[in-house]
Amino acid sequence: MIQIIFGKKGSGKTKRILDMANASVKEAKGNVLFVDDDKSYTLSLKPQIRFIDASEYQVKGVEPFYGFLAGILAGNYDISVIYIDAFLKLVKADPDALVDFFAKLERLVAEAGCDMVISFSEDAANVPESIRKYQI
Repeated sequence: MIQIIFGKKGSGKTKRILDMANASVKEAKGNVLFVDDDKSYTLSLKPQIRFIDASEYQVKGVEPFYGFLAGILAGNYDISVIYIDAFLKLVKADPDALVDFFAKLERLVAEAGCDMVISFSEDAANVPESIRKYQI
């Protein structure tokens, strides 16, 4: 299942996703991952959460980021949930150009049997309905 936290910069998305990640450690049956574009929130996460700084792997762009996520899931069958902060910075794309990406991502997550929570720096009203349906 994919869930998206929408909101403009400064609306509390990062705090919310960090709190969700930390709370999920108690219930997770597998590994919890947190993907961001830098290391600034590493110390805000519980030590049981695997932190990944995507900028170290130069995965800027829609297709590279999809491949990055697919590789993570292919290499570890015990992932319960992946939290992704700063999503639009990582994919470097306009929300309108992400419809196909989210269709592929939904299949990937379903096949892997994990959940994904994404912070999306945009007002939900400015996003296509096919993406807005993931709003929490």
